[in-house]
Amino acid sequence: MNVCIMGGGRVASELATLLDQEGHAVTVIDSETSQFDRLPPSFSGETVLGDATDEAVLRKAGLQHADAFIALTRDDERNAMAAQIAKHIFGVRKVVCRIYDPPREEFYKTLGLEAISPIMVFARLVKGRLEE
Repeated sequence: MNVCIMGGGRVASELATLLDQEGHAVTVIDSETSQFDRLPPSFSGETVLGDATDEAVLRKAGLQHADAFIALTRDDERNAMAAQIAKHIFGVRKVVCRIYDPPREEFYKTLGLEAISPIMVFARLVKGRLEE
């Protein structure tokens, strides 16, 4: 699978590493070169410096050939914008974006985006543990 990941933070770097280790083609896009330092020396994927809401940067990252796009920055609006660009302009089949603000998760779902709120995921996980 050919995967583009927007963001180079801890979650993005961990996901990129896991996918790379499984043999997937992975490209990480971030606007700060220091974020790429989180990737291990064994990472065989690509890194692209730039704003992933910019179509030219996304083309440079090869989004037109991607099977999946995951937006994992700390900025809900940028994640949603990049996800919409990936889905509607580039026609990427599988698009997922992280949304921190739980009410926005449902709103972005109405836009046809697969949105995940880590706050809600963790809250449900803790609740499940409490109920065990």
